[in-house]
Amino acid sequence: MLEFELIKESKEKKGSEISKARLGTITTDHGVIQTPIFMPVGTLGSVKSISVEELDHCSAQIILGNTYHLYLRPGCEVIEHMNGLHEFIAWNKPMLTDSGGFQFFSLAKLAKFSDEGVAFQSHIDGSRHFFSPEKAVEIQMILGSDIMMSLDWCMGYPANEKQTIEALNKTTMWAKRGFDFWQEKGALNNLFGIIQGGMYKDLRTLSAQQLTQIDFPGFAIGGLSVGEPKDIMYEMAEHTLPLLPKEKPRYIMGVGTPEDLVELVGMGCDMFDCVMPSRNARNGQLFTSKGTINIPNAKFRFDKEPIDTDCNCYTCQNYSKAYLRHLYKSRELLAYRLNTIHNIYYYLDLMKEMRDAIKEDRFLAFRKEFYSKRQN
Repeated sequence: MLEFELIKESKEKKGSEISKARLGTITTDHGVIQTPIFMPVGTLGSVKSISVEELDHCSAQIILGNTYHLYLRPGCEVIEHMNGLHEFIAWNKPMLTDSGGFQFFSLAKLAKFSDEGVAFQSHIDGSRHFFSPEKAVEIQMILGSDIMMSLDWCMGYPANEKQTIEALNKTTMWAKRGFDFWQEKGALNNLFGIIQGGMYKDLRTLSAQQLTQIDFPGFAIGGLSVGEPKDIMYEMAEHTLPLLPKEKPRYIMGVGTPEDLVELVGMGCDMFDCVMPSRNARNGQLFTSKGTINIPNAKFRFDKEPIDTDCNCYTCQNYSKAYLRHLYKSRELLAYRLNTIHNIYYYLDLMKEMRDAIKEDRFLAFRKEFYSKRQN
């Protein structure tokens, strides 16, 4: 079972700036996670283009798998035969799986929602399937993830109040059913509830009140970074995070940029995931302490410097921007691997820097320096 220890809460305040950053640990059957933490996304059981050994080099503590995609391919029978997802992909550290709710949002034309769950067609072959909240939990138990997510209904932006209330009510109903099923099956691993409510503060409050009445080991905030302006996303997060129990992990799903991580850690969030570091790497965008660069740019053709002179990743320790540009322009597969190693390392190192800053009561100074470097 999951154990969360809140080690430190930031008490910093400088003028109008207040830090609510938290330092903690999450203990699971597959190891201890230092929080705040970013989880690289391994949708199909792999973080695209890199190996688990390379994830280790990047100091990844936990990765995320996708229930919807793994259910369709390779299928539960394969993963069950291979004794669970950890053995199947040779990853011996903690793993989180989502419920499929976001995929039903992003593939909305293929999904139909009802009180019982979600009926959908496979995006692969058009075959028909059904996820009830119980089945979403059952599949994740077969996968054997350390942290499982309740089935939820994620709304896009904009969404009217009536639509958002309907999604919230189903999310709450499904959370209760999924939790009861999880308990009946022995409460294996850990199940988190997901707060919804769109961009309505009163509905976010209502969702948090309803979900926190259920004794989930942790809570997530869903339905952010779904097309809304950045200031609204921050407003919803800042409103919702204090509504969650401080003695349990707080997870904001599907977020985000390095700036998002800094801002949301400062609001008291513990866990994040996003495809951005790996996806952007495959598109030639690399994250650095001074901002983002696009490696295909002609100005890097003769550049002997690494991506980031302050970075200790394998890519920066061995290769120049000129070589990485050449690989990318030539469509060499090595480009995707080296770029992804750097971006994943950058994100995880950023989280470590924030943990160190919280520990030393200098998070606000860290935040100021983070933005100052990016302005130069």
